[in-house]
Amino acid sequence: MTILTEPQATATRTPPHILTLVALVGTSTLAMNVFLPSLPAMAEYFAADYGLIQLSVGLYLGVNAVLQLFVGPISDRYGRRPVILTGIALFLLATVGCLMATTVESFLFFRMAQAAIVVAMVLSRAVVRDLYPQDKAASMLGYVTMGMSIVPMIGPGIGGVLESQFGWQSNFWLLLIVGAALWLLTYIDLGETAPKAGGTFRDQVRQYPELLTSRRFWGYCAASAFASGAFFAYLGGAPFVGTQIFAMTPETLGLFFGAPALGYLIGNGISGRFSQRVGIDRMILMGAVGQASGLSLLTVLTLAGFQTHWVFFGFMTFVGLGNGMVIPNATAGMLSIKPHLAGTASGLGGAIMIGGGAALSAVAGWLLGFGGGALPLVLLMAASGLCSVVAIALTIRRNRQIAG
Repeated sequence: MTILTEPQATATRTPPHILTLVALVGTSTLAMNVFLPSLPAMAEYFAADYGLIQLSVGLYLGVNAVLQLFVGPISDRYGRRPVILTGIALFLLATVGCLMATTVESFLFFRMAQAAIVVAMVLSRAVVRDLYPQDKAASMLGYVTMGMSIVPMIGPGIGGVLESQFGWQSNFWLLLIVGAALWLLTYIDLGETAPKAGGTFRDQVRQYPELLTSRRFWGYCAASAFASGAFFAYLGGAPFVGTQIFAMTPETLGLFFGAPALGYLIGNGISGRFSQRVGIDRMILMGAVGQASGLSLLTVLTLAGFQTHWVFFGFMTFVGLGNGMVIPNATAGMLSIKPHLAGTASGLGGAIMIGGGAALSAVAGWLLGFGGGALPLVLLMAASGLCSVVAIALTIRRNRQIAG
């Protein structure tokens, strides 16, 4: 395994192996989607409507977003390591609760509690920023967040196989085993990386306006949120487009559905290799422009009548490619505004991204109900991508003003 090297002087312990951080991100992502193929079976098991059991997704994302607002500030004060270990432990307890649940209400309660695993995703980003300067952090984040691209491609497939062979509970047994292994790996490999915090928690809170009043921080947040918003809109609308408009079978839809994840993997690789050399602002701009250009061209083709599943899903690779270039670099940017508040910045930025994404996902489903084929979804995604371009352009302008 590769060990993260060349840490900044603020690091107080040996830096972790990069695969430890990938595992933190990957497990957090796996908890979101591994059980999705089992939703119909779970609805039958609990004798509940499909819409009710589907809340296990929406409620989880909602709690996930709220927790991110608190996880970062707490870790800035008390350290990354204890917060990560505590969050994983709570996730394990919640997973046991999901396995033991006898009613849909108790299952949904423990499913919401599983959102504690969000500490793994939020604080893995903060750990990288603790150890590296801005451009190097963006490069390392490009590699670390590959877990967010690989897991969505294989997670639901693994979950579907497990459910067909052993029942829906097997997905949560998998999460329990993976979570326990992650806790042990974190305990052994991840030392404390946060700078020493002086004063009280109240003293720390008084420093938050430094971050929250920074236009550059909000610019990086907006660039990331709008770029990822196109992907969340896709999650909310693509199943409907695939089944209702293109009449795809579930098997075929599952095969094509991973197109953005493929683009995301490539974008992460580009970020990992070139961010330190090119700089985060240019990387974000190139990613956002690439995403917006692809979606704009898809809009033109859709208006011209070229509505096939090959065209629609093929162009979704631009969404993933843009996200893979924008998100790691924008994250490094927002965490670099006030490095001593990196955990707070990571949590707030993540909450904005997840919360805004959940809203766009709902809007996408609502728009498709009015008809018009895939066009309403494509227009929404293209608009979100263009907003990301505007956000980073304004941020670059602000950076130049400060430098001048």
